[in-house]
Amino acid sequence: MKIKLIPVFAIATFFLVASCKDNASSKITEADMKVANEVSATSGKLPVLEFDKTEHDFGNINEGDKVTTEFILKNTGDADLVIVSAVGSCGCTVPEPPKDPIKPGDSAPIKVTFDSNGKPGQQEKTVTITSNTAVGKETCKIKANVKPNPNKPVLKH
Repeated sequence: MKIKLIPVFAIATFFLVASCKDNASSKITEADMKVANEVSATSGKLPVLEFDKTEHDFGNINEGDKVTTEFILKNTGDADLVIVSAVGSCGCTVPEPPKDPIKPGDSAPIKVTFDSNGKPGQQEKTVTITSNTAVGKETCKIKANVKPNPNKPVLKH
């Protein structure tokens, strides 16, 4: 009987170790967040997301510039803050949210990069952050006045 248990134990150990190599935060779904919010709501403890700023103005930049800023996210609630996703309003705006939960009282940056290539003129883009707060989705905004590239040919229609 002992001999049969050893291979079963070895296989179970292999799957346990192999499954831990994946990034667990990448497997979090909206349904998982609903369950987490319900558990938090019944316990009365929820994270609260506060920004150091909700808007950043890059001012005047040249077309083709890639500019970056950081928004500091602070958890002023009573439970871990989990950022499920951060999505820019277009492909030219790329957010990099924190991957680990933010403990109550702690802060973490979300880096936002704007690529102005092909975007002359006044620009305003948003980043939507989905998290396990009572609100669920919150936004921050970036702005820039992109000076057209004088060497780029203008297409007339």
